[in-house]
Amino acid sequence: MSEHPAKLLAELATIDTPTVCNALEAVAPNRRGYGYTVSPLVCTRPELGAMVGYARTVTICAQHPPTPGSNPGDYYDYVDNGGPKPAISVIQDLDGAARGYGSFWGEVNSNIHKGLGCLGVVTDGSVRDLPDIADGFQMLADRIGPSHAFVRVVAFGGLVNVCGMEVRSGDLVHADQHGAVVIPHDVADKVMDAAAAIARREGVIINAAKQPGFNAQKLKEAQGRAREIH
Repeated sequence: MSEHPAKLLAELATIDTPTVCNALEAVAPNRRGYGYTVSPLVCTRPELGAMVGYARTVTICAQHPPTPGSNPGDYYDYVDNGGPKPAISVIQDLDGAARGYGSFWGEVNSNIHKGLGCLGVVTDGSVRDLPDIADGFQMLADRIGPSHAFVRVVAFGGLVNVCGMEVRSGDLVHADQHGAVVIPHDVADKVMDAAAAIARREGVIINAAKQPGFNAQKLKEAQGRAREIH
Protein backbone atom coordinates (compact mmCIF):
# COMPACT_ATOMS: atom_id res chain seq x y z
CA MET A 1 0.00 0.00 0.00
CA SER A 2 1.51 3.33 -1.05
CA GLU A 3 2.34 6.01 1.48
CA HIS A 4 3.43 9.48 0.48
CA PRO A 5 5.51 12.05 2.41
CA ALA A 6 3.52 14.20 4.81
CA LYS A 7 4.90 17.26 3.03
CA LEU A 8 3.26 16.19 -0.22
CA LEU A 9 -0.11 15.64 1.45
CA ALA A 10 0.14 19.08 3.06
CA GLU A 11 0.92 20.66 -0.32
CA LEU A 12 -1.99 18.90 -1.98
CA ALA A 13 -4.29 20.24 0.74
CA THR A 14 -3.46 23.81 -0.34
CA ILE A 15 -5.24 23.42 -3.69
CA ASP A 16 -8.91 22.71 -4.32
CA THR A 17 -10.39 19.54 -5.77
CA PRO A 18 -11.25 21.04 -9.19
CA THR A 19 -7.60 22.06 -9.53
CA VAL A 20 -6.55 18.49 -8.71
CA CYS A 21 -8.95 17.20 -11.38
CA ASN A 22 -7.45 19.64 -13.90
CA ALA A 23 -3.93 18.53 -13.00
CA LEU A 24 -4.86 14.86 -13.35
CA GLU A 25 -6.00 15.55 -16.90
CA ALA A 26 -2.39 16.52 -17.62
CA VAL A 27 -0.49 13.83 -15.70
CA ALA A 28 -3.00 10.97 -16.13
CA PRO A 29 -5.04 11.81 -19.27
CA ASN A 30 -6.93 8.52 -19.14
CA ARG A 31 -8.50 9.68 -15.86
CA ARG A 32 -10.27 12.69 -17.42
CA GLY A 33 -13.70 11.05 -17.40
CA TYR A 34 -13.75 9.07 -14.16
CA GLY A 35 -12.37 8.74 -10.67
CA TYR A 36 -14.30 11.63 -9.10
CA THR A 37 -17.78 12.23 -7.67
CA VAL A 38 -20.38 13.09 -10.29
CA SER A 39 -23.41 13.69 -8.06
CA PRO A 40 -23.68 16.69 -5.73
CA LEU A 41 -22.69 16.35 -2.11
CA VAL A 42 -23.44 18.58 0.86
CA CYS A 43 -20.23 19.87 2.45
CA THR A 44 -20.99 20.69 6.07
CA ARG A 45 -17.84 22.73 6.70
CA PRO A 46 -16.56 24.37 3.51
CA GLU A 47 -14.39 26.69 5.58
CA LEU A 48 -12.11 23.76 6.46
CA GLY A 49 -10.83 23.61 2.89
CA ALA A 50 -9.45 20.45 1.31
CA MET A 51 -8.68 17.20 3.07
CA VAL A 52 -6.21 14.67 1.70
CA GLY A 53 -5.89 11.19 3.10
CA TYR A 54 -6.03 7.45 2.57
CA ALA A 55 -9.38 5.78 2.07
CA ARG A 56 -11.00 3.52 4.60
CA THR A 57 -13.79 1.99 2.54
CA VAL A 58 -17.06 0.96 4.13
CA THR A 59 -20.59 -0.10 3.17
CA ILE A 60 -23.55 0.55 5.45
CA CYS A 61 -27.33 0.11 5.54
CA ALA A 62 -29.96 1.51 7.86
CA GLN A 63 -33.50 1.00 6.59
CA HIS A 64 -34.19 -2.41 8.17
CA PRO A 65 -33.14 -4.12 11.41
CA PRO A 66 -30.09 -6.39 11.19
CA THR A 67 -30.53 -10.11 10.74
CA PRO A 68 -29.36 -12.33 13.60
CA GLY A 69 -25.71 -13.26 13.44
CA SER A 70 -24.60 -10.52 11.05
CA ASN A 71 -21.18 -9.32 12.19
CA PRO A 72 -18.76 -7.60 9.81
CA GLY A 73 -15.81 -7.83 12.21
CA ASP A 74 -13.78 -5.19 14.02
CA TYR A 75 -14.52 -2.12 11.95
CA TYR A 76 -12.79 0.34 14.26
CA ASP A 77 -9.61 -1.72 14.22
CA TYR A 78 -9.69 -1.39 10.44
CA VAL A 79 -10.05 2.39 10.71
CA ASP A 80 -7.08 2.50 13.06
CA ASN A 81 -4.80 -0.08 11.45
CA GLY A 82 -6.11 -0.60 7.92
CA GLY A 83 -3.54 1.55 6.15
CA PRO A 84 -1.55 4.79 6.19
CA LYS A 85 -2.82 7.91 7.91
CA PRO A 86 -4.33 10.41 7.83
CA ALA A 87 -7.43 8.50 6.79
CA ILE A 88 -10.66 9.51 5.09
CA SER A 89 -13.76 7.40 5.58
CA VAL A 90 -15.43 6.66 2.24
CA ILE A 91 -18.84 5.12 2.85
CA GLN A 92 -21.32 3.70 0.37
CA ASP A 93 -24.92 3.50 1.58
CA LEU A 94 -26.52 0.27 0.30
CA ASP A 95 -30.12 1.33 0.90
CA GLY A 96 -30.53 2.36 -2.73
CA ALA A 97 -33.32 4.87 -3.29
CA ALA A 98 -33.69 5.07 0.50
CA ARG A 99 -30.01 5.87 1.11
CA GLY A 100 -29.60 8.29 3.95
CA TYR A 101 -32.48 6.62 5.78
CA GLY A 102 -30.26 6.46 8.83
CA SER A 103 -27.04 8.34 9.51
CA PHE A 104 -23.81 6.61 10.52
CA TRP A 105 -22.39 10.02 11.36
CA GLY A 106 -22.94 12.24 14.35
CA GLU A 107 -21.23 13.58 17.45
CA VAL A 108 -20.02 10.20 18.73
CA ASN A 109 -18.72 8.64 15.53
CA SER A 110 -17.04 11.83 14.34
CA ASN A 111 -15.09 12.03 17.59
CA ILE A 112 -14.19 8.33 17.47
CA HIS A 113 -12.97 8.57 13.89
CA LYS A 114 -11.04 11.77 14.51
CA GLY A 115 -9.35 10.11 17.48
CA LEU A 116 -8.38 7.19 15.24
CA GLY A 117 -6.70 9.49 12.71
CA CYS A 118 -9.54 10.17 10.30
CA LEU A 119 -9.89 13.65 8.76
CA GLY A 120 -13.48 13.30 7.60
CA VAL A 121 -15.98 11.35 5.55
CA VAL A 122 -17.22 11.21 1.97
CA THR A 123 -20.54 9.35 1.77
CA ASP A 124 -23.64 9.01 -0.38
CA GLY A 125 -25.55 8.51 2.86
CA SER A 126 -26.60 11.07 5.45
CA VAL A 127 -24.99 12.95 8.33
CA ARG A 128 -26.46 14.61 11.43
CA ASP A 129 -25.57 16.40 14.70
CA LEU A 130 -23.92 19.16 12.69
CA PRO A 131 -23.29 21.60 15.57
CA ASP A 132 -21.70 18.84 17.67
CA ILE A 133 -19.39 17.20 15.14
CA ALA A 134 -15.74 16.86 16.23
CA ASP A 135 -13.67 20.00 15.70
CA GLY A 136 -11.98 20.02 12.32
CA PHE A 137 -13.81 16.93 11.08
CA GLN A 138 -15.05 17.38 7.51
CA MET A 139 -18.20 15.75 6.11
CA LEU A 140 -19.36 15.45 2.50
CA ALA A 141 -22.69 13.66 2.28
CA ASP A 142 -25.66 13.13 0.01
CA ARG A 143 -27.97 14.69 2.58
CA ILE A 144 -28.54 15.74 6.17
CA GLY A 145 -30.99 13.73 8.26
CA PRO A 146 -32.22 13.45 11.86
CA SER A 147 -32.04 9.74 12.75
CA HIS A 148 -29.62 6.85 12.76
CA ALA A 149 -32.48 4.33 12.29
CA PHE A 150 -30.94 0.82 12.10
CA VAL A 151 -27.59 1.98 10.69
CA ARG A 152 -24.74 -0.49 10.79
CA VAL A 153 -21.57 -1.47 8.96
CA VAL A 154 -22.15 -4.19 6.38
CA ALA A 155 -18.55 -4.63 5.21
CA PHE A 156 -15.28 -2.77 5.07
CA GLY A 157 -12.00 -2.77 3.18
CA GLY A 158 -13.49 -3.51 -0.24
CA LEU A 159 -14.35 -1.59 -3.37
CA VAL A 160 -17.04 1.08 -2.93
CA ASN A 161 -18.78 3.48 -5.30
CA VAL A 162 -19.77 6.84 -3.85
CA CYS A 163 -21.54 9.18 -6.25
CA GLY A 164 -19.83 7.60 -9.23
CA MET A 165 -16.36 7.59 -7.67
CA GLU A 166 -14.93 4.10 -7.26
CA VAL A 167 -12.58 3.84 -4.30
CA ARG A 168 -10.42 1.03 -2.97
CA SER A 169 -9.06 0.80 0.52
CA GLY A 170 -5.80 2.77 0.68
CA ASP A 171 -6.55 5.00 -2.30
CA LEU A 172 -5.39 8.60 -1.94
CA VAL A 173 -8.46 10.84 -1.81
CA HIS A 174 -8.70 14.62 -2.19
CA ALA A 175 -11.98 16.26 -1.18
CA ASP A 176 -13.45 19.68 -0.51
CA GLN A 177 -16.75 21.54 -0.94
CA HIS A 178 -16.80 20.65 -4.67
CA GLY A 179 -16.64 16.89 -4.20
CA ALA A 180 -13.90 14.27 -4.16
CA VAL A 181 -11.37 12.65 -6.48
CA VAL A 182 -8.99 9.70 -6.23
CA ILE A 183 -5.38 10.64 -6.97
CA PRO A 184 -3.50 7.67 -8.48
CA HIS A 185 -0.52 6.88 -6.28
CA ASP A 186 1.92 6.83 -9.20
CA VAL A 187 1.21 10.44 -10.21
CA ALA A 188 0.58 12.02 -6.81
CA ASP A 189 4.00 13.68 -6.78
CA LYS A 190 3.33 15.29 -10.19
CA VAL A 191 0.04 16.99 -9.33
CA MET A 192 1.44 20.16 -7.77
CA ASP A 193 3.74 20.98 -10.71
CA ALA A 194 0.95 20.32 -13.19
CA ALA A 195 -1.44 22.50 -11.18
CA ALA A 196 1.11 25.33 -11.09
CA ALA A 197 1.58 25.20 -14.87
CA ILE A 198 -2.17 25.29 -15.41
CA ALA A 199 -2.47 28.26 -13.06
CA ARG A 200 0.20 30.14 -15.01
CA ARG A 201 -1.59 29.51 -18.30
CA GLU A 202 -4.96 30.47 -16.89
CA GLY A 203 -3.42 33.56 -15.29
CA VAL A 204 -2.41 34.93 -18.68
CA ILE A 205 -5.99 34.65 -19.95
CA ILE A 206 -7.61 35.94 -16.77
CA ASN A 207 -5.27 38.93 -16.61
CA ALA A 208 -6.01 39.78 -20.23
CA ALA A 209 -9.76 39.54 -19.58
CA LYS A 210 -9.47 42.14 -16.82
CA GLN A 211 -7.78 44.74 -19.00
CA PRO A 212 -9.65 47.67 -20.58
CA GLY A 213 -10.55 47.07 -24.20
CA PHE A 214 -10.56 43.29 -23.90
CA ASN A 215 -12.16 41.66 -26.93
CA ALA A 216 -12.22 38.40 -28.87
CA GLN A 217 -8.99 39.20 -30.70
CA LYS A 218 -7.13 39.89 -27.47
CA LEU A 219 -8.54 36.67 -26.07
CA LYS A 220 -7.03 34.75 -28.99
CA GLU A 221 -3.70 36.48 -28.43
CA ALA A 222 -3.77 35.62 -24.74
CA GLN A 223 -4.67 32.01 -25.51
CA GLY A 224 -1.68 31.85 -27.83
CA ARG A 225 0.65 33.13 -25.13
CA ALA A 226 -0.87 30.68 -22.64
CA ARG A 227 -0.18 27.72 -24.91
CA GLU A 228 3.52 28.58 -24.86
CA ILE A 229 3.71 28.09 -21.10
CA HIS A 230 4.78 24.63 -19.95
